Amino acid sequence: MQPEQGIMWRPDVTVAAIAQRDGQFLFVEEMCDAELVINQPAGHVEPNETLIDAVVRETLEETGYHFAPKALIGIYYWPLKASTTTYMRFAFAGDITGHDTRRCLDAGIVRALWMTPAALQAEMNRQRSPLVARCLEDYLAGRRFPLNLVTHLG
Repeated sequence: MQPEQGIMWRPDVTVAAIAQRDGQFLFVEEMCDAELVINQPAGHVEPNETLIDAVVRETLEETGYHFAPKALIGIYYWPLKASTTTYMRFAFAGDITGHDTRRCLDAGIVRALWMTPAALQAEMNRQRSPLVARCLEDYLAGRRFPLNLVTHLG
């Protein structure tokens, strides 16, 4: 599906966090189109927000965990079929530096959970998008780029 003539196309810019603890990775269960799906802590970048600030904020809002980005894993371009929506995801690896157990999670988030790669693979049909597995695969393959690859001119 092509955008209408004269309408400027813009991808939906999102961020995602990959955090590992004791062989498990941080994910969320969330409601999406009336289905319970699995995703990394992820979300849209807000106006005038840096990518780093966005991934820190989204991780805290969706899981209650404080996330400290250490590296960029990759940039993922995913156009949805039969739609004008295209996602551009920036996935970051980092450390968990704390947990706010009393924090209310974002609307739609059911819970934060820790899963092994095998457990995520077993839930392939519940992954929100192909980005979930791909970001984890790239992390496990050792893909890491310095954070200064992303420059914010603001």
